[in-house]
Amino acid sequence: MVIKVAIAGPRGRMGKAAVETLIKDKAFLLVSVLDHKKEEDFLGDNIPIYTSLKELIYQTKPDVLVDLTVPSCVYEHTITAIENGVRPVIGTTGFTDLQLEEIRNKVEEKEVGCIIAPNFSIGAVLMMKFSQMAARYLPNVEIIEMHHDQKVDAPSGTAIKTAQMIHEERNAFEQGHSDEKELIEGARGANVNGMHIHSVRLPGLVAHQQVLLGGEGQLLTLRHDSFDRTSFMSGIVLSIHEVMKQNTLIYGLENLIF
Repeated sequence: MVIKVAIAGPRGRMGKAAVETLIKDKAFLLVSVLDHKKEEDFLGDNIPIYTSLKELIYQTKPDVLVDLTVPSCVYEHTITAIENGVRPVIGTTGFTDLQLEEIRNKVEEKEVGCIIAPNFSIGAVLMMKFSQMAARYLPNVEIIEMHHDQKVDAPSGTAIKTAQMIHEERNAFEQGHSDEKELIEGARGANVNGMHIHSVRLPGLVAHQQVLLGGEGQLLTLRHDSFDRTSFMSGIVLSIHEVMKQNTLIYGLENLIF
């Protein structure tokens, strides 16, 4: 069965790569795209552009909505898709815990699968999982995430998800000296259950993260680098196939590959 897909955010760097990937894959039919503005009626020769998600769903009836937009609108897109029987695959981060709970409740009510992936890169997911495993034995952890300077949220969804996964294996405690003081506010980064997350934003970067796990006389560094947005496409393809089989919320690609 060919899966009918719509993409929200087709003009961004991730969106452009996703459009190209889905057009080439005969398992999918890209039926429409959602953009915040409409300068023309079609993307390419025959893919209609919409500025209203409800109209897009009514007119083109996608099975799956791949959302690669921004945190300010992704929650509304997700709820609208679920309410209309469309299965969301979300690559945008920035959901609050309350929003995730509301999405979970809506998914259960409508029995429509939803996948939210802070990172679609298989390598990044492996780095996150290996960090979780290592934290059982090396619980002193700091995370450094590095992204391009146009990224609007910090810390990244990948860093937050990594910290959440590590917390499942590590009791919360404050790291460092008990009398530690920041001479400049923010010098130690964000504090998540005693772990620290540091965000770097520079032109030239794409998406990079390293997890430092320290122990007596040793340091373990786990690092992943995405040099091009094609690194995320295999995870998007996997998620589209998998969301068609689900009727629950899946948060994190690690739940699909482990």
